[in-house]
Parts: sequence; structure tokens; C-alpha cells
Amino acid sequence: MKSVKDVEIRGKRVFVRVDYNLPMDEKGNITDDNRIRATLDLIEFLRQAQARIILASHLGRPKQGPEKKFSLAPAAKRLSELVGQEVVFARDCVGEGVEAMVSTLANGQILMLENLRFHEGEKKNDPDFARKLAGLCDVYVNNAFSVSHRDQASVTGMVKFVPQACAGFLLEKELGSYYDSVENPKRPLVAVIGGAKVSSKLAALENMLNFVDKLIIGGAMANTFLKSQGVDTKGSMIEADLLGKAASIVDQAGQKGIELLLPLDLVAAEKFEPSAAFRSVGLDEIPENWMALDIGPGTAERFGQALKDAGTIVWNGPMGVFEMESFLAGTKAVAQAIADSPAYSIVGGGDTGLAAKVCGVTDRISYISTGGGAFLHLMEGKKLPGAVALE
Repeated sequence: MKSVKDVEIRGKRVFVRVDYNLPMDEKGNITDDNRIRATLDLIEFLRQAQARIILASHLGRPKQGPEKKFSLAPAAKRLSELVGQEVVFARDCVGEGVEAMVSTLANGQILMLENLRFHEGEKKNDPDFARKLAGLCDVYVNNAFSVSHRDQASVTGMVKFVPQACAGFLLEKELGSYYDSVENPKRPLVAVIGGAKVSSKLAALENMLNFVDKLIIGGAMANTFLKSQGVDTKGSMIEADLLGKAASIVDQAGQKGIELLLPLDLVAAEKFEPSAAFRSVGLDEIPENWMALDIGPGTAERFGQALKDAGTIVWNGPMGVFEMESFLAGTKAVAQAIADSPAYSIVGGGDTGLAAKVCGVTDRISYISTGGGAFLHLMEGKKLPGAVALE
């Protein structure tokens, strides 16, 4: 996979696939610009190299063509403020008007295209749409790790039609961080896996058994594992059809000599509500019809102890319903233990990145991924289509 540093870009039209899928409030104001900030080093590199820069992204999930609430105009405005230079904004991403704007770009100038998903051809990876995008540039750069697990026109399709294609700094950094932490880690390697469903993490759990020395399982998905080991989880969310798979993972871990840690106690609640009655209970003390919504304090302490001798920590998924104050403690304790550890720590994006932020540990994590889905795709042992397309 060629790096953007290895390509002659001076004066060239350089199309950069970024991920500016930003959170916005009801008035269209950006509430978190971290995804823009994560691209500034590449943009500055391209500006200094006097490339003609074309930025393209999606935003949200528009269903019927252009929708004002999904416009990338606010992103163009924010980027202008961050780079101290006007970012020209195109009202579409293909067509004669866009082609004319590209043709008048000066060296070092930046053009941002309108939302790629305003065209059905983006998600469908339509060859004609991909060819139109490719016609805008001399060099294609994928700097959007978070969408590189998707087989879409701006991620894989247009690569077939461009003269040169390469990886941007963020894609390189994300891939390097993952492989250094999972496939070539400093040992012991400890994986902390949480979240709601075993089904969404099953392939990742099975693949991680090939790499880890310890496997810590929390979150609602731990209920299915506990049930598979004979624990009566009462009203807790479980996936009954995956009880056999959960038991098999526990067995495989034992056969491979992997220490697998499940909760010893839980925080159970009467209802799935922020104001619900709740209390810490042992595994055999869950009140009838109550549900487990967090790991208990004993479990949090045990998980923390298991992380102390780690050489590398991979964390994907919260330990409970951290969005509710009553059920944040378990996730916060584990987050603090990871942050306190001298180990190299990598956090899978999405909810886990948000959990790290809520717990106030982002500045003490070695690397926080920008892509939850793409990170999980790698954890499952799969290659990213967007990266494969560049090879």
C-alpha cells in the first residue's frame, strides 16, 4: 500500500476521502470537530506540497437525495476556521459545475464536495458514479479509516479508475496501531470486550482467541456468557440462541490457556431507566425480573487487577449502560485502570471512544481509534476493503 508521501502531488488534483460524519445539534452547529482535526496534518502536508485539494465525505443517512440537515457546508466553514484559509464549497459532488470548480482550483487551495450520499451511487458502489468521482482527480488518497470497511464508490469503486491511489496519514496510523497492538503486541495482551450483544462481537471474540493472553468480558453481552455457565440472570438481556457459542468460547479459552474473566457481581436494576431502583448483587442474588445493567464493584476491582501486568490493552465496548449515571461506575473503573496502566492501550472507536471521553481518560490512552465499525472489522480478522483496494 503506497503512502501519500511516496506520490508526486505538486500541482496535482488530489481527491481525499475523509470522514466528516460529524455530530450536529438541531440548528446545524457542529458539536464535536475531532474528525476534522484528525485530518489537519494531511491537509497541511498537501497545502505545503502545493496540491489542489478536493475533500469528499458523507454525513448521516440521507434517504431521498439532498437534505439540508445533512449538508457538509458547516464542515467546510469549520475547516476554514481551523486552517485559516477559505475552503471553497461545492453544492454537489459530481457534474459539470463541480468539474468547473475543480478546474479553477489554484495550488494549495481546498475544495470540499457536498455529501456523497446525496447520490444513491455512493452506497451502491455504482461504477458510473465512481468513474465520475475519479474524473475529478489525478491522485486518490484514502484518509477515512472509519469507512474503509465499506465497499462503496468513494472507498473502493473509484480506485479502479484513478491514475494513482494511496493511503493518507490517518489510515496508516490506524492500521499501524491495530497491528502493533494485536498481531505484534508487547505481552501480556489483554482484550477488554463489552457492549450490548454477543452477536455483534462474536467473530471478534473468536478471532481474538488467537492472539490474547487474557480476555475480559463485561457489558450486557456478559449476561449471555454467565447464563451459558449456569447463572440465573433473571430479567437481564441475553441472546438465547448464542448460549452454545458463548460456552464454546469459554471452553476454547481454557484449552488455549487464556485467562477469561467474567463478572463476579453485578449492578441490577428494576427497570431500564435512569431513575430505576438499583443495587449491587452477587451472581445468585439478582432479584426476580430485575436486570443487570453494569458490572459490580468486586468485578471492577478484579478486572483492574487483571490489567496491572498488561503489556498491551485492547478495549472495545463499555462495561454497562454508561450513558446513565447509575450504571457508569463499572465502565469508569475499568477506564481508569486502563489509563493508569503503563501498557500500550488502544480503544476501538464509536461507543468506546465516547465512554473514554465521559470517563475523562482520553489523554491517558495511547491511541483512540476514529472508527468503531472498521476497528471491529479488523478485530474479526478481516481485511478492510478500502485498504485492500490500495494494494
